[in-house]
Amino acid sequence: MDSSVLTSHFNNFRTAANSFLSQYEPLTLVLVPLFSLFLANVIRSFFSVIHDKGLKATVLGFFMSFIKLIPGVKSYIAAEKQKVVDKLQSDGKSKRDGWKTELPSTGLGTSVLEKMSEEKRKDAVWQGKCSGTVYIGGSESSAHFSVINEACSMFGLSPRTQRVQPRCDVAASGTLCVGQNRFAHTNPLHLDVFQSVVRFEAEVVAMTATLLGSKEKTSGGQICGNMTSGGTESILLAVKSSRDYMKSKKGITRPEMIIPESGHSAYDKAAHYFNIKLWRVPVNKNFQADVKAIRRHINKNTVLIVGSSPGFPHGIIDPIEELGQLASNFGICFHVDLCLGGFVLPFARELGYHIPPYDFSVKGVTSISADVHKYGLAPKGTSIVLYRNHEIRKIDRSNRTSYNQLVLGVYVYLSVIVINSGAVFCDRTFDTVTEWSGGLYVSPTIAGSRPGSLIAGAWAAMMSLGKAGYLENTKAIMEGSKRLQKGIEEIPELFIIGKPDMTIVAFGSNVLDIFEVNDIMSSKGWHLNALQRPNSIHICVTLQHVPVIDDFIKDLKESVNTVQSSETPLMVQHPGYTVHHIRTLAFLNSQIKPCSPTKLSTWVICYVTVDVKENPGPISGGLAPIYGAAGKMPDRGMVQELLVDFMDGTC
Repeated sequence: MDSSVLTSHFNNFRTAANSFLSQYEPLTLVLVPLFSLFLANVIRSFFSVIHDKGLKATVLGFFMSFIKLIPGVKSYIAAEKQKVVDKLQSDGKSKRDGWKTELPSTGLGTSVLEKMSEEKRKDAVWQGKCSGTVYIGGSESSAHFSVINEACSMFGLSPRTQRVQPRCDVAASGTLCVGQNRFAHTNPLHLDVFQSVVRFEAEVVAMTATLLGSKEKTSGGQICGNMTSGGTESILLAVKSSRDYMKSKKGITRPEMIIPESGHSAYDKAAHYFNIKLWRVPVNKNFQADVKAIRRHINKNTVLIVGSSPGFPHGIIDPIEELGQLASNFGICFHVDLCLGGFVLPFARELGYHIPPYDFSVKGVTSISADVHKYGLAPKGTSIVLYRNHEIRKIDRSNRTSYNQLVLGVYVYLSVIVINSGAVFCDRTFDTVTEWSGGLYVSPTIAGSRPGSLIAGAWAAMMSLGKAGYLENTKAIMEGSKRLQKGIEEIPELFIIGKPDMTIVAFGSNVLDIFEVNDIMSSKGWHLNALQRPNSIHICVTLQHVPVIDDFIKDLKESVNTVQSSETPLMVQHPGYTVHHIRTLAFLNSQIKPCSPTKLSTWVICYVTVDVKENPGPISGGLAPIYGAAGKMPDRGMVQELLVDFMDGTC
């Protein structure tokens, strides 16, 4: 067809279209296409929900959502729902009236065992009368039961004893083997059967909450929480709750969180698990969270900021009050990581140490994690996650709105159920399942079944020590860490990282390869933590270290002298390179086969290899070159691959 004919047809169409549209106002011509797109999106969403939920569930959901828009209906439904909950909890509430919410002023010592036995006698008769629940045959003191009970006891002992005893030394371990024996088969998932561990968990949570400001006026008086398997799970739950809460309040569906560079690696795991964009912000010159830098990263998608009290790497407390104010100003969640400090800072403050604000008394703090299995002296696998109120932990679907909510009831419903359809997120910290054939199910944490023995051990630790016991322990470890810090400061080749606020002391060196020092210390039996940015190592002082502080300082001085004497020839032969750099290059060279100096960097590696082999480090096979290489590799993905390959080969 001739192009002139096409042009003629197009001009005729344009003239006809303009003539037809001229009868409408320009604004109408703009709004109609927009409304059409909106309507198409509503229809698409509607059919998508029908496909996911079915027609009956969709219509019923729409009806209930529409009904709740009528004034008074929503409050009536809430009141009726509360009546049902109160009826279900009526029996339990009467029992809870005498439950403890504070640590005893003086610990019960070994008499706590009688208290535990008394509570255990209140459990339901489970022998042969429960579906599933306990899978081992026989009585608790015979056959396979006894093997399992003794196995639990063996790993609750101090490593210095390495033998099974009928009872553990409470003061030494903070854990009671008898408690673990008697509760090895219990599971709080079966709360109607094992009422003892249900009470223990509630009391551990309540006592921890009291330590962390739940009875302060500024806390709001609604602190709630759960026990978890450790600090990582506590952080995972806090992050998930914050994400869901902010989605409920602001309709954020592309969540982001901001943490200081010193924040625990569990936040990376949470970001990966829950599809959250993570910003790691450099710390300030004092190795604290940089409030101004965090402020610059806050945007409309920010759901959470994080502070630590103290941070794992350097034992330094972040400016919690400033971060709390920042969170309040922007209406976002703020989590405080007290996994290390939860059972030290409250007592250190009472002992007179200068401890900046860190808990729920600070405005803006919405959640806290605290490990009982660290300075709470409970068995490994016990931590607490706390929330400022029930609303943060228990997201109510009926209160949800979306950022694009309109007056139209249909779109309100569609926008809500599309977000809640499960395609993006699961709601709440509590996982509820109502549609499977196994009955109604609800679980408060990531795990379903949980070991009641660990909960019992945590309760035993807190009750046996009491406030007086924790004060005594805190005094010992705080004084011990100050002595250790002073001893390190007297070694001229080393320097302390920042100003430690608690019991973690990190140190580095400008003249030595600090990782070589770590290798020497390892050969002497010390197991320390290697850090990066800056390269350093730290020791977390516990009660185990208090009597051996002088031994540590002595061995550290010897290690520094050994490394210093072994590195002097290398420093002379390679001016301009640090020994750390030379050993790093040597390690990298060992990974390059063959060594072909085609690039300057490769040539440098080849050049120094011979001399490094002639002047080997003081420890053959140490980890210093590996840490050095990891710190120098520009491709962090390769470092991640090395870690994955290592872990993949462990079992």
